[in-house]
Amino acid sequence: MAWHSEFNHAADRQTHFFQVWIEPNRKGIDPGYEQKTFADADKRGRLCLVASPDGAEGSVTIHADASIRAGLFDSSEAATLALDPARKAYVHLVRGRLTVNGEALVGGDAALITNESLLTLSDGADAEVLVFDLAP
Repeated sequence: MAWHSEFNHAADRQTHFFQVWIEPNRKGIDPGYEQKTFADADKRGRLCLVASPDGAEGSVTIHADASIRAGLFDSSEAATLALDPARKAYVHLVRGRLTVNGEALVGGDAALITNESLLTLSDGADAEVLVFDLAP
């Protein structure tokens, strides 16, 4: 049996965790851990691929039928992402304000997008967002 735990290594600073569990695409694989920093410049006004099944575009590799993108948006910065309507998209706004397919979100909000072929992000104010492309 494998054990997993997260904790704050810096006793004098606050740590904010956002933990997500995505079902793997096959059974019996060993647990793994990969960590990578993505520069703010790579996420500014766009959706940067940070996790994918094949490590595309320098992303970390996950053993799941899913991908994760991260973006930072302010003011007139906007992005679109083509979606497969047969899949699901989950949008989590980490902080700030952002309009997602016409709906206003504030930090901590999330939106499940189904049966859509396009995701549109706009009107950001200090917005940090994660977008998950998930199997149905």
